[in-house]
Amino acid sequence: MDAIKAIDAGGKQVAFVTAENNKLTGSVTDGDIRRGLLQGISLSDPVEKVMKTNPVHVKHDNWQKWFVLDLMKTDKVHQIPVIDDDGCIVSISSIDDLLEQPEPNNTWVVIMAGGLGTRLRPLTHDVPKPMLPVGGRPLLESIIRNFVAQGYRKFFLSVNYKADIVEKHFEDGTDFGADIRYLHENKRLGTAGALSLLPERPDAPVIVMNGDLLTTVNFDHLLQFHNEHQAEATICGREYQQQVPYGVLKTENSYLTQIVEKPSTKYLVNSGIYVVSPDALELIPKNTYFDMPQLFELLLKQDKRTVVFPMHEYWLDIGQFKDLEKAQTEFELLFGSES
Repeated sequence: MDAIKAIDAGGKQVAFVTAENNKLTGSVTDGDIRRGLLQGISLSDPVEKVMKTNPVHVKHDNWQKWFVLDLMKTDKVHQIPVIDDDGCIVSISSIDDLLEQPEPNNTWVVIMAGGLGTRLRPLTHDVPKPMLPVGGRPLLESIIRNFVAQGYRKFFLSVNYKADIVEKHFEDGTDFGADIRYLHENKRLGTAGALSLLPERPDAPVIVMNGDLLTTVNFDHLLQFHNEHQAEATICGREYQQQVPYGVLKTENSYLTQIVEKPSTKYLVNSGIYVVSPDALELIPKNTYFDMPQLFELLLKQDKRTVVFPMHEYWLDIGQFKDLEKAQTEFELLFGSES
């Protein structure tokens, strides 16, 4: 969908749809596209299937800074098109341009970096999996650099196996433009249990990510999706396609009705990236092995709102040797060379 390219290229969270002579006809956000994906709409479908047909806008002769900012606050948008008397876009007002000092992003990011990396032995005999070199630097460093490039600064690294290697490399994060603190697991606590080690209750939702992933997901889009849905927890889902390598026989009362050659089924699988609210964090037992799926199951049993953020961006879980080889091949194309 060209709308995705427009949103990503503009570095914003919205693209405006125009007709002849740049006449405004609609708007589409990253969230609109993802909701469409959950409803079965394909990325190849026309943008009209997901766009809003009457986006908030302002006439050029009514434009005043205070008015536009008030409109943004009321309608909870960051960009507003300015149109002329014929309804054609003449400019786009952005909240970043209107505010001299945009509010800094103080979201906490927790990265799970304490795994044993058993499937990657012998490479992980002497180094923890998140510290394996990919593209000329440790995988975990690339994850942190990617967050920092998107404006995130506050990190907690959950460490256990060979924690000293991680701490020696990153120290307090100053060299990476980050504020890094550590959650020390004295025993394995699972993908959620380490969150019980946070020193205090956060004031806002926390991003949680496994330390063996490469992704180009926009974390601002993820947080916005979580907040728009007023969720207790959000789980990122990545499409996974599974193909049967044979012709499948469909029958009815022993009679053949159809032969389907090598059919495939698509699933949304857990990508290892989450957003968790402060209230949901309170449900995690202390000093107990507890995985993220257990937290989501507990939230579902309590009828708490949990949502799925469908990812269309690049994502790779580096769990096996073939994944590590793929990461080495694709790294520079996606993230650039070592800097």
